[in-house]
Amino acid sequence: MVGDSAFLRAFSPESFDGVIADNRVFSRQLATESSMSEVARVLRPGGRVLVCVDSVVLGMALLAEQDAWPELSHAPSADVLLVPWPDGSITRCFTAEQLTEMVTEAGLELEWIKPRTVLSASTVELMLARDPRSMARLVEMELRAADSDDYVGVHLVASAHKPA
Repeated sequence: MVGDSAFLRAFSPESFDGVIADNRVFSRQLATESSMSEVARVLRPGGRVLVCVDSVVLGMALLAEQDAWPELSHAPSADVLLVPWPDGSITRCFTAEQLTEMVTEAGLELEWIKPRTVLSASTVELMLARDPRSMARLVEMELRAADSDDYVGVHLVASAHKPA
């Protein structure tokens, strides 16, 4: 099945073994907590969820590109960071702590949070355009970042499960 969290309301509780929330689906919904609760509701005990959200790092970069310096200074400490997206929509950006809180408040057990990628697509394209042989260096940078506890990526990925 493919759909947004509103689509899940049509299903009975404990209908699915797994849910994947990707493609910024949670970041595009401002009431993300209710969406995560809906995911928890439709998961069977032992069911798993994989979720990807926009990070505060991305939100701060977007604010900087928009010359929103006053908003940028408050971004790291904001309870909720909502940022205008270039297409006119709003994106909700998360710290690892905020993502952890959202998952656990929905009654799920968090397994891990990692950056999806550290390097933006534009950075990779720029580096490869300058030197097509730079791919090995780019991959090495990503692998080193994946081993770090720093959440420096533009997207955060979390894995959680519903307790049995």
